[in-house]
Amino acid sequence: MNDAPAGLDPRVLEKYLATSSPGLFHGPLEARLISGGRSNLTYEVTDGERRLVLRRPPLGHVLATAHDMGREYRVMTALAGTAVPVPRTHLLCEDTSVLGAPFYLMELVEGTPYRTAEQLEPLGAARTRVISERMVDTLAALHSVDPREVGLGDFGRPQGFLARQVRRWATQLEHSRSRELTGAEELHRLLLENLPADGEAGIVHGDYRLDNVLVDDRDEVVAVLDWEMATLGDPVTDVALLLIYQRLARAETEFPVSTVSRAPGFLGDDALLARYEAAGGRDLSDMAFHLGLACFKLAVILEGIYFRFTQGKTVGAGFEELGRGVEPLLSEGIAALTGASPAR
Repeated sequence: MNDAPAGLDPRVLEKYLATSSPGLFHGPLEARLISGGRSNLTYEVTDGERRLVLRRPPLGHVLATAHDMGREYRVMTALAGTAVPVPRTHLLCEDTSVLGAPFYLMELVEGTPYRTAEQLEPLGAARTRVISERMVDTLAALHSVDPREVGLGDFGRPQGFLARQVRRWATQLEHSRSRELTGAEELHRLLLENLPADGEAGIVHGDYRLDNVLVDDRDEVVAVLDWEMATLGDPVTDVALLLIYQRLARAETEFPVSTVSRAPGFLGDDALLARYEAAGGRDLSDMAFHLGLACFKLAVILEGIYFRFTQGKTVGAGFEELGRGVEPLLSEGIAALTGASPAR
């Protein structure tokens, strides 16, 4: 880790921490980019003995309200001590003069963020099923947390949450769009026409899936990561997005977001929903709107990442594939709201 990675100068960080958090480290710092992140940038920072994780926004094109380091830091700090496993947080720096963007430091948790079926297959179907069950149980545990009891009563505005989500992702798409996208306007219209009433609010992760949690060698979920889109709102949006990730993987679409649901033993859609409700999750009897919204949201996220890739503002590999997944997602969302078969 001798070469400084893009977006993090260890010498600058070292100087800042010497005054802001003396004793956190005890020697010269080295840093490396942790592979796998497609939005915020994640680094391992070490003095040769202690290892911490630093998170900061991506380089270049950053949308308003996205990549909020203070939001990630606050929700993880608040959830410490609950049934939701999170890394211990250490420091939040919102002074952009240090690294060029806000950042925070948290404990490095040992575990695997399973992203592909190939990673799970050597474990066997029985262990894979246990891992997927515990992933679902952890999501239900999150949705059971009373935001007020952990100091997150003002973390978001749950009233009108779904309407704001539709508006937000439509706005984000316009800010990250450089090409025509078949189905974008139609899906946006359908979402506006089918808005449900507000339900009981809870803590929403915003991008919950298996590779955004860490699983240890005992197949326990030891940390939930990537809280950049967390808020207070309708928790069913988390379940719907998880289902869309699974369906797209099984359909073998052209973009590799996550393929874990292809692994033998991984919970299918019906089993996942039943497990979630049995673990104390929310009512999932009517999910058409939520599935449509999940498709719209994921399509916009992929388009934003693809847009940064076309500008040469991403760090890492594999981004060129993501742009191909946007229109299939829009089609999937339209199908969820109309009952039609999605175009392939």
